[in-house]
Amino acid sequence: MTKLPDVHTRAEVIAEALPFMQRYDQEVIVIKYGGHAMGNKAAAEDFAEDVVLLELQGVKPIVVHGGGPQIGKMLDKLGIKSEFQGGLRVTDAATVEIVEMVLAGSINKQIVGWLSAEGGKAIGLCGKDGNMVTAKKLTRTVRDPDSSIEKEIDLGFVGDPQKVDRSVLDAALKAELIPVLAPVAIGEDGHTYNVNADTFAGAIAGAMKAKRLLLLTDVPGVLDKNKTLIPRLTVDQCRELIADGTVSGGMIPKIETCIYAIEQGVEGVVILDGKVPHAVLLELLTEHGAGTLIVP
Repeated sequence: MTKLPDVHTRAEVIAEALPFMQRYDQEVIVIKYGGHAMGNKAAAEDFAEDVVLLELQGVKPIVVHGGGPQIGKMLDKLGIKSEFQGGLRVTDAATVEIVEMVLAGSINKQIVGWLSAEGGKAIGLCGKDGNMVTAKKLTRTVRDPDSSIEKEIDLGFVGDPQKVDRSVLDAALKAELIPVLAPVAIGEDGHTYNVNADTFAGAIAGAMKAKRLLLLTDVPGVLDKNKTLIPRLTVDQCRELIADGTVSGGMIPKIETCIYAIEQGVEGVVILDGKVPHAVLLELLTEHGAGTLIVP
């Protein structure tokens, strides 16, 4: 049985967090909660406790969530085939309906429920609500490995954020609500678009001029070529790591999101492991941090 610290030790721990609480008082913190990080019930409860505690101490948290694994399971259950191109799910008309149902429906309300169970007042929204996020169809080019010819691939209803109207979020934060956002947006053409959750979170953080954007994922952070965690990076160093191949695969779009958010005015972006108990509090309220901090 784990021995809990005595009351004096607990009081000291709380007191040590004071300067960090002052740093983030009344500041917007955008937290992207990944689909893989949601799989563990205990970790989900820790996450909900962290967010509610931040809100109670004067921080203004906004949660953006993904849901790739859950979408995949539902598509399999319904017998709808799905494929990925360039790291993004090709989203046809049938798939986008399921994406919206899972993201803006079941997952969104599950997270709202977790926060409510911890005493928070959360509200579930998606990019379509109040025209919060307007997207345009995303295009991607890939190079054929045999011929080296580049071709444009059609991702269907996959979108890229073009405009963020922050009025709904401002109203929610003023009412001391915790917005929980599903990355589904309306297009200028009236269609519904599936937006990558990291990209969506970056757009929200930029529009809100957030103090921090936290990208919770299933890896410790950005790793060097020896697989050792890099605790701090500048934007220029991030570009160098992409260019020399240290950063590859799915980490590239995350780093690109970090760079975009910082260029939009976000003070710092952190990539951290969402499965670490109380990862959000460790990052924001201690000297040690919990992942890789990326700064201008």
